[in-house]
Amino acid sequence: MGTVRARPDRVGSVAVTRRLDRQALVFTAPSVVEVRREPCPAPAPGEVLVRTLVSAISAGTELLIYRGLAPAGMAADAALASLPGSLGFPLKYGYACVGRVIGLGPGVDAGLGRLAFAFQPHQTHFTAPLQDLVPIPEGFPAERAALLPSAETAVNFVHDGQPLAGEKVVVFGQGVVGLLTTALLASMPLAALLSVERMAHRREASLSFGAHAVFDPEAADGLSRLAAALADPAPPGADLIYEVSGEPAVLDAALRVAGFDGRVVIGSWYGDKRAHLDLGSDFHRSRIRMISSQVSTLAPELRGRWTHARRLAFALSLLGRLEAERLISHRVPFENAAEAYRLLADQREPVLQVVLTYPEEP
Repeated sequence: MGTVRARPDRVGSVAVTRRLDRQALVFTAPSVVEVRREPCPAPAPGEVLVRTLVSAISAGTELLIYRGLAPAGMAADAALASLPGSLGFPLKYGYACVGRVIGLGPGVDAGLGRLAFAFQPHQTHFTAPLQDLVPIPEGFPAERAALLPSAETAVNFVHDGQPLAGEKVVVFGQGVVGLLTTALLASMPLAALLSVERMAHRREASLSFGAHAVFDPEAADGLSRLAAALADPAPPGADLIYEVSGEPAVLDAALRVAGFDGRVVIGSWYGDKRAHLDLGSDFHRSRIRMISSQVSTLAPELRGRWTHARRLAFALSLLGRLEAERLISHRVPFENAAEAYRLLADQREPVLQVVLTYPEEP
């Protein structure tokens, strides 16, 4: 790997005078990722150079891309300048990097040595405007900070669902985002907080994150037991449901356990997969509301007082209370990234959060 040649420019500032090579993860075809060497640009005015320490893989969006199930013509993320272009192959993707500032561009005189989070693809180095970085508090574990997008997504789900004291709430899917959603809901005075998850290790994690009870949808009586648990107090059924499993078929099951005038927040992104729903029986008379929820935007009714920055800051404080790095089940060296995606896709062993670790440098 190339080295950064830097000279003192003024007190507290280091100017990068030479480009370096970086390694970047590239999705090149379905089920194929490569680690490629490429030039890393020097930081422009107002930018900094960051060396990545750890990045988290999204088991939702990134697995859809990996499996070739993301709409190729769709913008990668219109809200993030670090993800230009479309979801078509080849592409660099990812949005959960934590690193240390090692170089400053012109006009930047602070931040050197700072540990920070950034919405950046998986790569050993990157440049970004200083104001786009989220400073990480001293002593805050870098691995935990890499889960910030998942925590912010959980906060967004709760904002969109607007749970009320005394409600019966169900979360379908206990991956990382589902577990963080459960943990946030567990801090509220709900009548019942129930979860649904087919994997045994995730059901165990759900209880540890605050679910009152968890149900296996693949058990013969799993969903009937869930319906029975939602019968009392009256009226029967769930007041609020979150569908975050990533599986379209689960949405139909979620609708079946919703009570009259219930709310179903759809946090999953299904990509090219289609949801086949039974809307011809009880649904027609039930006044159930289906709410799409995606973290790139804020609910219109909240925009008077909430901003992306405020929501992100609260999500970071949430991570500080949860010790969320216990969600990390696998740490994979960046050069072995292909194995990390195969691990997530194949589910050959119990997996929750997979993070990529990066080599140390002088």
